[in-house]
Amino acid sequence: MEWYIGLVTAYPISTAMVQFAVLGTLGDMVSKWLIARRLFMPFSPRMTALKMLEWAVLAICIKYAFVGFNGFIDGLAGHGMTPELGRLGRALAISVSMNLQFGPFLVIAHRLLDNAIVRKSNWVNLDKGMLSLLWFWIPAHTVTFILPKPFQIGLAAIWSTTLGLILGFYNRRES
Repeated sequence: MEWYIGLVTAYPISTAMVQFAVLGTLGDMVSKWLIARRLFMPFSPRMTALKMLEWAVLAICIKYAFVGFNGFIDGLAGHGMTPELGRLGRALAISVSMNLQFGPFLVIAHRLLDNAIVRKSNWVNLDKGMLSLLWFWIPAHTVTFILPKPFQIGLAAIWSTTLGLILGFYNRRES
């Protein structure tokens, strides 16, 4: 574990990009596998590379949001603008503020990048992406922000795979 902590501490942006490029793309693939009910290569090599690049770009935004919203809640607390927050309360406050303020931007940016990769405009189910901020990301990131900082981005990347799994099951039922 010390090598991981050392690596993510020394290279916070690069490691966030790699973790999301791998795990976010894996989440996209898992979703496709579950919908189709079989293992196959859901993306061409070119599209896989573009998906990984998409997730790497999103990881930069996510890493900055993690740092920024930690500071946001600390700043509010420092000015007496929040009640006394314990560890869980602070994690929940960061998660709620980040997902309600930054989350919609990220959902839309993700869809814009997806649309650019496939070269067509698809805004179907964007509302489901926005709702996932409430039912999935706020609870998931509350758990994430309880962890020590070096583990937060890694868990967030794992959550992106988890959401792909959940959405794959959900979309499989609908088809």
